[in-house]
Parts: sequence; structure tokens; C-alpha cells
Amino acid sequence: MGTPTSTPAEPADRSIEAFIAAMPKAELHVHHVGSASPRVVAELAARHAGGTKVPVDPAALAEYFTFTDFAHFIEVYLSVVDLIRDAEDVRALTYGVAEDMARQNIRYAELTVTPYSSVSRGIPDVAFMEAIEDARHRAEKELGVVLRWCFDIPGEAGLASAEETARLAVDLAPEGLVSFGLGGPEIGVPRPQFKPYFDRARAAGLRSVPHAGETTGPETVWDALRVLGAERIGHGTQAVKDPALLDYLGEHRIPLEVCPTSNIATRAVERIEDHPIKRMVDAGLLVTVNSDDPPMFGTDLNAEYAVAARLLGLDEAGVAGLAKNAVEASFLDGAGKARLAGEIDAHLARWRQL
Repeated sequence: MGTPTSTPAEPADRSIEAFIAAMPKAELHVHHVGSASPRVVAELAARHAGGTKVPVDPAALAEYFTFTDFAHFIEVYLSVVDLIRDAEDVRALTYGVAEDMARQNIRYAELTVTPYSSVSRGIPDVAFMEAIEDARHRAEKELGVVLRWCFDIPGEAGLASAEETARLAVDLAPEGLVSFGLGGPEIGVPRPQFKPYFDRARAAGLRSVPHAGETTGPETVWDALRVLGAERIGHGTQAVKDPALLDYLGEHRIPLEVCPTSNIATRAVERIEDHPIKRMVDAGLLVTVNSDDPPMFGTDLNAEYAVAARLLGLDEAGVAGLAKNAVEASFLDGAGKARLAGEIDAHLARWRQL
């Protein structure tokens, strides 16, 4: 009997998509409920059947998650929020998000959580905090995904929601909490009215990361910077319309949390070819790439990096540099930043040796 010969291995996938998929990553702008997978959303809809428009069939969610404009997106988003009715729902959703992140090689994420939405629907505040913290510890231990929280004000719910979010952030302050934000619609929701709540959160040591300049003009970004003390800007797509603002953002090295597919899905930008990310990079801004509400927009962080690579004309080294921007802009400590940036550099070096 002759010696069996081995079948030659197929050549390794050398695409930019394969490089991105295997690359360690950080994500800074991604929403808690908005990251619930179709499987989790459908399970919650089935569990709480009756009184919800959310489909119980995961395959039907793609059509349900097709938005006519930003206001429609908020309406659909809140219908999913309504499915989160007890602490076990919160725990399952949070760990499920971490599982999806692990599959994408996301090592660190600052997850935007809107506790007001759950607490105002009857989940006890302490139970909510325990649920997200339980899931965070389990995710780090079992999946190697480090989660931190940004508690954000749902702007559409008014100043009562701001007062309650500040209370939850300052008085209960779960261990994983690092920042304080403001989400929801910008039109009709001026940033300056939220100053007292940001002042309180910042005095307690939380970092300021409001959404601004997504569906309104550069003046909203200026308000976020001057009034709310923003250290990062969520979206900021309209900043490119103001050269003085671009100069300020670049001079002060204020990061932008850019979410290309989200901006198309909510009609904040008409076509992906028109997305201002290249103008931001050409202006010397610290740009980070993020997925926002990935299942709702039919995307994930890997896909967003692929979109950014195409729009910016990046090779593997350029993509790795973009990934390191997110590390730099994160609220990790110095050692954590060095470790994750080193993982990205090592991945690039290995790729070049293949």
C-alpha cells in the first residue's frame, strides 16, 4: 500500500474582508438594545407575544428594520425597547450582544445603554444594574470581551429622562460605567437644555459623549463641545460643513464616532458614495468606525470597516491604523490601550508574513 498523499490546502483568503474579520477591534458607538440580534429580538417578541408589532420570525425582521427616515427609526427602535420587560431580558440581551461581538473579534466595547427606557417601563433600577453587570463579568470571563457602559439620555423623552439618567449614573454608578451621553432625535431637541445633567455627570468623573451633527447642522456639534463638554462626538457627519469646526476638532484631537451604514439607513446621508468620512480624514480628524445599531441596519463592525476601507482606499495597514484610532479614542486606561494596539500591530505583522 502506497503512502497517502495529502491534498494541498486551499490558499488562505487574502481579502481585505478576511483581514478585518480576524483583526482585534474596539467599538465606541454601539447601542445596547439596538445590538440585539434578530434571534434575540424574535425570542423576546415571542416571549411577550401580544401588544407588539415586532415580528416573531427572525427572517421578517429585515423588512421591519427598513426605515423611511430618522423618526421612523426611533419608532421602530422603541418598539424593540418595549420587549425588554424584566431583568432576565436585560441579562440575556446583554450577553447575546457580547457573543456577537466575540464572533467579530471585538475585544473592547463601550456600549451605549439607555437605563431610563427600561426603568421607566417597570424594571427596578438596582435589578437593571445587576443584570448588565452580571452579563459584563460573564462576557469578559467566558468570551474575552471587555464591556464598558455609556449611560445616555433619550432626548425624545425630555428633561425628566435626563434627570433620571443622571440619577442612575451618579447615584447607582455601576462599576463598568465610564461615560454619559445623549441620543435620540436632534431636530427639536436642542443640546444646551441638557447642560445641568452633563455637568453633574462630569463632576462625578464620567466622560461626555453626546450624539451631535447627525441630522442637524454643525451648530449642534458646537453646542455639544461648548455647552456639554463633549470629549467625543457621536456621528458628527455635518461637521464637514464648517471649516472652523473641522479646525477645532482637529486641533483638539476630538474623536468622531462615525457609523456609515447607519447614516444611510436613517437617511442622514443620501448615498454611501456621499458619506463625508473621507473629508473628515482628509481634514486630519481622529475618525473611528462603528456600527451603531448593527442588526437594525443589516450590518456589523466588520462590514463597517470594509465600507470605510473602500471609501478611504485603505490597504491592510490603513485599516489597522483606523482600528488603532478607536483604541486611542477609547476610555481604556493606558495599559489597556497599549495592549490592544499591540494586538492590532501583531495581527498586521502576521498577515504580512503569510
